[in-house]
Amino acid sequence: MKEVLLLKCGEIVLKGLNRKSFEDKLLGNIKRRLKHIGPCRVEMRQSVVYVWIEDGTDADAVVDAAKKIFGIALICRAAVCEKTLESMQQTAETYLAGEIAAAPSFKVETKRGDKRFPMTSIQVSQHIGGELAHQYPHMRPDMHTPALTIHFEIRDTYAFVHAGPTPGAGGMPVGTNGRAALLLSGGIDSPVAGYMMAKRGLELIAIHFFSYPYTSERAKEKVIELAEILTAYTGRMPLYIVPFTHIQEAIRDHCPEELFTLIMRRFMMRIAEALATQAECGALITGESLGQVASQTMPAMAVTGAVCEKPIFRPAIGMDKEEIVQIARKIGTFDTSILPYEDCCTVFTPKHPNTKPKLPRILNAEDELDIDGLVDEAVRGVEILYPGKNKKQEAQL
Repeated sequence: MKEVLLLKCGEIVLKGLNRKSFEDKLLGNIKRRLKHIGPCRVEMRQSVVYVWIEDGTDADAVVDAAKKIFGIALICRAAVCEKTLESMQQTAETYLAGEIAAAPSFKVETKRGDKRFPMTSIQVSQHIGGELAHQYPHMRPDMHTPALTIHFEIRDTYAFVHAGPTPGAGGMPVGTNGRAALLLSGGIDSPVAGYMMAKRGLELIAIHFFSYPYTSERAKEKVIELAEILTAYTGRMPLYIVPFTHIQEAIRDHCPEELFTLIMRRFMMRIAEALATQAECGALITGESLGQVASQTMPAMAVTGAVCEKPIFRPAIGMDKEEIVQIARKIGTFDTSILPYEDCCTVFTPKHPNTKPKLPRILNAEDELDIDGLVDEAVRGVEILYPGKNKKQEAQL
């Protein structure tokens, strides 16, 4: 039996004259994300995306991939049939045989997109509903709280039968709102922040700071795995690995201990902004949550953000840890994030960090460092990985 996915668009249907650009981006994202699964024909009509699943293609895998594509509000996995009452009823009985056998109650809902069809939506529902009630006496009609709702959608060429929509990822198609650089640690928060901003239509690059030998190769592998998980939602996302050891050692040797973390984070922001500029990113993204740790107080974030000209997006800023954890579990990053391989933020951690820093004191401490030289050295040593593609490229930027 021929199957199709009916993907119902979310908020892009509210766009005006520029809606087509959003729809084109969504179509491109869908085609690219489904290409590796198997042959599918993708087209859009009246703000509904049709994914025609060819013979031999894993339909379950197509559905799973579609659930992670931003810009899709609802997903209906449907059977295709002719636009006749007999064909629609027969298709429902065959395609939904398991659901019908198990349901104690049901109702029929019809959407008549093709207004040339000779019966109204209510008439179709009443006719097929009556036939099904007669054919399957164990199912009683229930218009309020049915165990099963059988949906018919009568469109221009075919009719479609399904058991109701499942939620899509929502949001905006990735790439419709520009590109940003995600500071990706090995923790719980930053992958969630990247997910949240990709959902708002941002294409991402990811930047990770690596301090070998103070952090292990396993810590690096952990971040690569996190990036691979995220690409199921973000699509293509190059991962920039920044050598950070020399900078942390310089901070340790020349700066007051209580300022280690703050000065380290200021270097991270400088380097991230330089890489973001080269990658034509318009903003930086961090996983900071107000008050969660000493470096995420309001004065501390003001000091670390002061080195940047680009806007810094902090989507988790008002969330508590449990809210962040819930999203991490939902998107599949939590179990990897809690693996016991620490990142560079745990290196040379001060015993008593300054939670209310003053910028003049920070600037005075940084006078002991060759800021431009250290930043340039780190940027030149960046390694670029392409999670999910098994490709690796050394880059001298």
